[in-house]
Amino acid sequence: MHGSAAYVAHTVYAQFGDVAAKRCELACRLGAQRSDATGGVCADKLVMAVDSGVIVNPIAASGQIEGGMTQALGYAVCEEMVYNEKGEAREKDFGDYHIFRADEMPEMEVIFVETFEPSHPFGVKAVAEIPMDGVAPAVGNAVKNAVGVDIDTNPVTPEKVWRAMKA
Repeated sequence: MHGSAAYVAHTVYAQFGDVAAKRCELACRLGAQRSDATGGVCADKLVMAVDSGVIVNPIAASGQIEGGMTQALGYAVCEEMVYNEKGEAREKDFGDYHIFRADEMPEMEVIFVETFEPSHPFGVKAVAEIPMDGVAPAVGNAVKNAVGVDIDTNPVTPEKVWRAMKA
């Protein structure tokens, strides 16, 4: 099944008195075609539009956003720490804790919506942490659009989707 969704975040930065808006769109596939469906989320394309002030170095800024999108997608669908009853982590190394490799990432697109930030002499804004809060809600919305279940905790693992579909 396919699902597409978007999430729009508006953040007010008190020190600047402005609003930084971002829009994250995600197209994904879910392993939900058969009765033995796994519920796994596979992102096909990730698009983020960012109000980022004046872009001084587009290549570096785009790379910063793409890196954050990568981290945020991992947080949204696969990076999970599980502890046993003794409080010991199940994931003790990167063999057990999945972080996306470059060849596992979906197509990514960054769209800069340039505005002038009057509190800075060059009109720039930060881009480092901007992608972190839009991807997970977009994943949740895409899963809901694809299979009709609402997963309200991260990461959106195959087990959580499967259990929600069976409920």
